[in-house]
Amino acid sequence: MAEEKKYLYGPVTSRRLGLSLGVDIVPFKVCTLDCIYCQLGGTTQKTTDRAEYVPPEAILAELRETIARGMKADFITIGGSGEPTLNSRLGELIDGIKKITDIPVALLTNGTLLYRQDVRADCAKADVVLPSLDAGGKRVFEEINCPHKDILIENLISGLCDFRNEFAGQIWLEVLLIEGLNTDTGQIAKIKKAIEQVRPDKVQLNTAVRPTTQAGIKKVDPEKLETIAAYLGEKCEVVADFSPGPCHKHIESKAEDVLSMLKRRPCSLNDICSGLGIQRDEVLKYVTRFQQQGVVHSSEKDGIIFFKAMS
Repeated sequence: MAEEKKYLYGPVTSRRLGLSLGVDIVPFKVCTLDCIYCQLGGTTQKTTDRAEYVPPEAILAELRETIARGMKADFITIGGSGEPTLNSRLGELIDGIKKITDIPVALLTNGTLLYRQDVRADCAKADVVLPSLDAGGKRVFEEINCPHKDILIENLISGLCDFRNEFAGQIWLEVLLIEGLNTDTGQIAKIKKAIEQVRPDKVQLNTAVRPTTQAGIKKVDPEKLETIAAYLGEKCEVVADFSPGPCHKHIESKAEDVLSMLKRRPCSLNDICSGLGIQRDEVLKYVTRFQQQGVVHSSEKDGIIFFKAMS
């Protein structure tokens, strides 16, 4: 059996980034927030302290091996199981990636530390930065995102604005909407005002279609998302994945890749098919084996079964 990847996962198919090779650079659920909709579960270490959680050298060694095996991807995406800007060597990692490959680097971040100049400098090394903004005011921000005590919505928005003024690359701002929490007219107006301040290149609307940390989180229906997107302006698009999608043959994948994917996020059978290019019957074989071994469990969300590796 091939050695399981420790820091990389995929490539997986992403509605936002195409074929994306994921890079994990902080331990599981080390984050500045504890969002009620997170598909990974509750935050285990809520912090704003940057540290060398994972050394870039180890990640880059794994990346070299992966690329040498003929890996193809549209983006190398830094994100994964926590908030990547908490890794104090983020900038060095991006520099190292760019020395190995011409594949563009995308950074998934909640944006909460962009008020810090050192964080903005690291993030500016990426080609595309995809921050989040789920609220335009304090109350809803705290209700949905449950931030560390030192994180303020005002600093989040001002940090995004400062980064926009300094960063020449693309900013794709994700807004995740939860029915009944941040979808009324007043809340959407506040979010729109913040977006106008930040001036992202794209605004991408999402909603909770996967199992969430907190029970009872309601997704927004597709028609309402489209209405909100139209109100937010021509740069706004809906990226929520309501359909299972087809199985595409992207790459040869094995059981180790399936398990690696399930360690990062809950996936349906079709998610795994689409992300790893494996036929449905083969995916079912792997998932069934993992369930029998007790390393994968399942849960249901809106009639779809999702699988997740046990912690």
